[in-house]
Amino acid sequence: MESNFVDFIKIFCRSGRGGAGSAHLRREKFIPKGGPDGGDGGHGGHVILRGNSQLWTLLHLRYRKHIFAENAEDGMKSNKTGADGKDVIIEVPLGTIARHADSEEFICEVTKHDEEHILVPGGRGGLGNTHFKSATNQTPRYAQPGEPAVEGNYTLELKILADVGLVGFPNAGKSTLLSVISAAKPKIADYPFTTLVPNLGIVGYRDARSFVMADIPGIIEGAHEGKGLGLRFLRHIERNSILLFMIPVDTRDISKEYAVLLNELKEYNPELLDKKRVLAITKNDLADEELIRDMKKDLPDLPCIFISSQTGNNLQKLKDMLWKELNSSMDD
Repeated sequence: MESNFVDFIKIFCRSGRGGAGSAHLRREKFIPKGGPDGGDGGHGGHVILRGNSQLWTLLHLRYRKHIFAENAEDGMKSNKTGADGKDVIIEVPLGTIARHADSEEFICEVTKHDEEHILVPGGRGGLGNTHFKSATNQTPRYAQPGEPAVEGNYTLELKILADVGLVGFPNAGKSTLLSVISAAKPKIADYPFTTLVPNLGIVGYRDARSFVMADIPGIIEGAHEGKGLGLRFLRHIERNSILLFMIPVDTRDISKEYAVLLNELKEYNPELLDKKRVLAITKNDLADEELIRDMKKDLPDLPCIFISSQTGNNLQKLKDMLWKELNSSMDD
C-alpha cells in the first residue's frame, strides 16, 4: 500500500516568457507621420510557492510533475501594453524547502500561512519603440524582445514544523501518547514500526492555548546511516523546538538507551543537540513506587517525568513541563 505521506517531490517548472515590445508606427488618415506608438510586452507568469497551513504533505503534487506558467502577450499599437501571463500558484505545507534539483542550491523556505516565494520568475516584457524615440531618432523602427521563459527541475522537501517532536525507539509509546493528549488518531499496535509516517497532533493546553506535537517514526540504532526508516524521518526532527525523549519504564538501562538515541541525532546532525530536551519514562503503570524511586537515582541529567498514557498519570504535568520549556525557548 502506498503511503499518503509524501515529504519529497521533484517537479519540472517553466515560467512564462515575456511579451515582445511593438515597433509600430502611428499611421492615421490625417497623421501620415505620427511617430512610434508601440506598446511594451507583458510580463511572463511566475511559478509561485504559497504556504498553506491546512496541508501536511506534498501528496497533491505527486502526479503534477510539469507546471507551466502562462506566456505574456506582445505589445500593441496605440501604446497598448500586452497582457501579463498568469502566475501559477503551488500550495505547499509549512516547512517546505525548495532547491534546484541539479545543483541542490537552496532557493527558499516556506514557514508561514499565505507566505509566497517566486520559485521560477517569469520573463520581463520588452520595451516598445516609444521608449527609443529621441531628438536624433524620431521614428525608431525597433523594439525589445521579451525575456525568455525559465525552466528547470526543482525539488520540494518537507520538514515538519512542530513545537514538540517525540523521539524514541519503536514501541516506546509515542503514538499512544499522541492519541491520548491530542485529537490525532495514529495507528497503534503492540509491535515495532507501527508508525510508518510522521503524525501531527494539536495538544490542548490551559486557557484554550495549544501546541503542536509530532510523532516521528521510531529511531533504531544506525538510523543515521539509513537503517530502518533512518534518514527519511530524521530530517523532521530538525524543525522541532523541543525534543521529548520517550523510554519505557521496563527498559533495562534507561541512561544507555537515552545515550544511543542522542548519538543517532548527533551523528545525523550535531546541531540537534542544541535543542531543549525532556525525558518521559513511559508505561509507569507497569512499575511500583519503590522501583520508580530507585530508577530516579540513575536517570540522565535533564528534566524527567514518569508518565502513563493508559492511566493518564502525570500527563497534565508533562504538558506543563513542555509548555514551560516552549515558552522559555521563545524568550531565549
